[in-house]
Amino acid sequence: MTKRFGFTLAEVLITLGIIGVVAAMSIPTLISNTNSAKFSAQFKKTLASLNQATLMAQAQYDQNWATIDSASAANDNPESKSSIAAMMNGTLAGSTHYTSLGALKYTVNGTETAYAAGKDNGSGLIAGDQLFQLADGSLFVFKNAAAACTVQPGTTPAAMVTALKAAGCYGYIDVNGAALPNKEATCNDNKAKPDPAAACTIKKDAAHITDIYAVVFHDGVVEPGSNAAAAILHSAK
Repeated sequence: MTKRFGFTLAEVLITLGIIGVVAAMSIPTLISNTNSAKFSAQFKKTLASLNQATLMAQAQYDQNWATIDSASAANDNPESKSSIAAMMNGTLAGSTHYTSLGALKYTVNGTETAYAAGKDNGSGLIAGDQLFQLADGSLFVFKNAAAACTVQPGTTPAAMVTALKAAGCYGYIDVNGAALPNKEATCNDNKAKPDPAAACTIKKDAAHITDIYAVVFHDGVVEPGSNAAAAILHSAK
């Protein structure tokens, strides 16, 4: 009786086929989870950068979101003007100011396209509104009509967001620049409610943790403008 060592060609091919099927099933999930973790971490980092810039504006120029009294224009200087652009120009090192969303271009399949995530995520921002692209590529998009962004102490989160939106003191963070998916992060019910205190659980996948997060700004702080954004900010990972 002859002893056989090793595997036959058929056995090897069957094994490779099984490995291929398992890989095809698991790799997309792994990639999705990796992207979700990256988006979540970048949102927290960008929000921290904006709040740090606010603190610097307060310390250096005696300005914050409550002192904004004019629309933003290119090259605004915090020494002579009180606007969002002036605050950010004076404190966000390495950032680029775009005076309209459409001024930021990106290329898809060889075709140059104007950035318009304000329409895509239903935030109410339009092509004429403005943005800053931070040094790491993330975007801070804001309503150009913002002025005197303040809320009274004790205001509930839902009332705060309502009041700040009425004053134009809102926007969003797009953590990966103009790149897709350009979709707002949502809770498991596929909604992002304008109440940061509302209950929200988020599945850590590409359908829910995406690249756009609603924010509001007032007094000395930038904070989540939806329950989905708040849930991401306060999550451990």
